[in-house]
Amino acid sequence: QVQPVESGGGLVQPGGSLRLSCAASGSIFSIYTMGWYRQAPGKQRELVAHITTGGSTNYVNSVKGRFTISRDNAKNTVYLQMNSLKPEDTAVYYCNTLPLATRPNWGQGTQVTVSS
Repeated sequence: QVQPVESGGGLVQPGGSLRLSCAASGSIFSIYTMGWYRQAPGKQRELVAHITTGGSTNYVNSVKGRFTISRDNAKNTVYLQMNSLKPEDTAVYYCNTLPLATRPNWGQGTQVTVSS
């Protein structure tokens, strides 16, 4: 398992950008596919992007063309570059493995608020 620590969130106007970081300690980071998840108020947590050990990426349709996931295995870190942010992107963002462990360790997440 990994123990993630997310950072980089904040308040941004619509159309703005943020870069999220996730430092993952614990098991060997480089062997895991990593994903960014988000949970908006009153909604279930959803997977928005993931990156394989080989660097292949995939995105949920709502963020395609706006978000970019990347990883630095030497730093045990995964990133999420978010551009052209929309109010509906407002959520707490988390990173974790994909698939999730049976009892996954969740970090505290990082709050992203898109509002004018």
